[in-house]
Amino acid sequence: MIDGELAPARELLRSVFGYSSFRGAQEEIIRALLQGGDALVLMPTGGGKSLCYQVPSMLRPGVGLVVSPLIALMEDQVAALREHGVAAAFLNSSLSHEEQRQVLGSLRRQELDLLYLAPERLLREETGTLALLKEMEIALIAIDEAHCVSQWGHDFRPEYLGLDRLKDDFPDTPRVALTATADEATRKEIVARLKLDGAKRFISGFDRPNIRYTVRMKGGPGADLMAFLGQREGQAGIVYCLSRRKVEATAQKLAQAGFDAHPYHAGLSAAERRRCQTRFQRGDGVIVVATIAFGMGIDKPDVRFVAHCDLPKSVEAYYQETGRAGRDGEPAEAWMSYGLQDVVRLRRMVDESDADEEHKRIQRARLNALVAWCEITRCRRAALLAYFGEDREDACGNCDICLDPPETFDGTVAAQKFLSCAVRTGQRFGAAHLIDVLRGKDTDKVRRHGHRNLSTWDIGGDLSARQWQAVARQVVALGFARVDAERHGALALTPEARPLLRGEQAVQLREEVRAAKPRREPKPRPALREISAGDEPLWEALRQRRAALADAAKVPPYVIFHDSTLREFVRLRPASAAAMLEVHGVGQAKLERYGAEFLAVIAAFPAPGNSPPIAPSRLLPS
Repeated sequence: MIDGELAPARELLRSVFGYSSFRGAQEEIIRALLQGGDALVLMPTGGGKSLCYQVPSMLRPGVGLVVSPLIALMEDQVAALREHGVAAAFLNSSLSHEEQRQVLGSLRRQELDLLYLAPERLLREETGTLALLKEMEIALIAIDEAHCVSQWGHDFRPEYLGLDRLKDDFPDTPRVALTATADEATRKEIVARLKLDGAKRFISGFDRPNIRYTVRMKGGPGADLMAFLGQREGQAGIVYCLSRRKVEATAQKLAQAGFDAHPYHAGLSAAERRRCQTRFQRGDGVIVVATIAFGMGIDKPDVRFVAHCDLPKSVEAYYQETGRAGRDGEPAEAWMSYGLQDVVRLRRMVDESDADEEHKRIQRARLNALVAWCEITRCRRAALLAYFGEDREDACGNCDICLDPPETFDGTVAAQKFLSCAVRTGQRFGAAHLIDVLRGKDTDKVRRHGHRNLSTWDIGGDLSARQWQAVARQVVALGFARVDAERHGALALTPEARPLLRGEQAVQLREEVRAAKPRREPKPRPALREISAGDEPLWEALRQRRAALADAAKVPPYVIFHDSTLREFVRLRPASAAAMLEVHGVGQAKLERYGAEFLAVIAAFPAPGNSPPIAPSRLLPS
């Protein structure tokens, strides 16, 4: 296909979505699908994956099928497409019988450009959906969140395994699998399980440069989080906790402190979860405190932070969850506090699960990789990208380690003392007891087991309990010891500990272990694109009009226009429909539906001063 043949795709992008050019690999992906080929697309959250299948679905004959794992994801994307004037619908359990009948009628009459549905709805014989689709002309099949097919992954959905039959049922239809999270092993599994041999691979990278990564040791219960949120009032964010009980307690504490915070977990009713999700999507400055049950499929662009109060289960899970911040490309935070007890709990969850031993081995390795990442002393972003096979030579300048580099010292003796204590106590105890022994603490457990008589009794008084906890975390992170969940979190030595104990190997530990020196305050975050004082009245008036239109349409405000589009309205102050159509994010359908409303608001606020006009930006939002 020559470039001229992509002209319809570019025109559709401009007239429907309001953007003048594709970004990154979007154009090449669309080219491959228009030619009828298959594709595997790995693109970071906010990178524009949906356009890669929406545009060719609208250009190829027939209806584009989008397999999606969550109702929220379908509803959000369909609502946005309809606002752009695209004929889109979804089929899922949230629809009444009559609503489902109407969607199927539109499908039979070939009125739809895109149809979103869950894998269960697609594959279950009793629904008759697959049989009906075989009679229709299918433009393409998009399998979103394709990492869900990985049995070793953090978001495994068993029903995704049945999607391999689509190759045989629709042999001449191009298929595209898309995800934001997949290491090389997961990519191979996606290709194998979905029968995508021969598919072109488009790997756009994992870096989200607008996100700042910060990891902290746990302090007092809830104190770390409150300190983090203290400077973020009025910002929308997600706070992740490991247990439902902690979710409830944290949400209550934040609400009492004046935050608009709400709990979300699988133990709540469907109606309660729905209310929470709707408030989060449609409100400003709402915080959701959740287990991992929340977030997938949430397309809210202005989430300013994702905070983890407990350790996630893997690097993949962490990347997926933090990727929900800053989808608009503005500065955002990925903040986490963790302690060794998190490792004990997660290791126990793996060991006590019903998974087979191979699955458990992989999950333990992924947990170990995350713990090691938490304790690194080099650029955190570079290490995160390296995990996914992406090299970065320079430091990012936007993570806690780059902004406040930890000093290290020769911690060989401290590590040897700790590991020796574990050996002397029979490798049967957790870090807390080992620290009591090292610091000469006369506890009931120490007396009961006769540990006052050990050679390691009271040899660690030079470090505080908190500093010894940091030693414990780091010897685990560095692979010298592992958490034995079967023995209630006992620390057992690994073969890698032998050279260290024999004095054949040295180890560097963080300086914070050696002396309780206060950490320097991190450099201030880059500010969001500010609205000047003179433009503030127009900005607020535009936001209020958008909110009213969104309430009337029962959609999130960003479905009407993104903040980036409103900022362009403020900056450029378009005075005609033609000028408004030049603003990024304004397509023909939105111009016809909302143009007059927003032009009237703009006209009511003359531009302050006589500054010359600025050419409109035509960049796609992140």
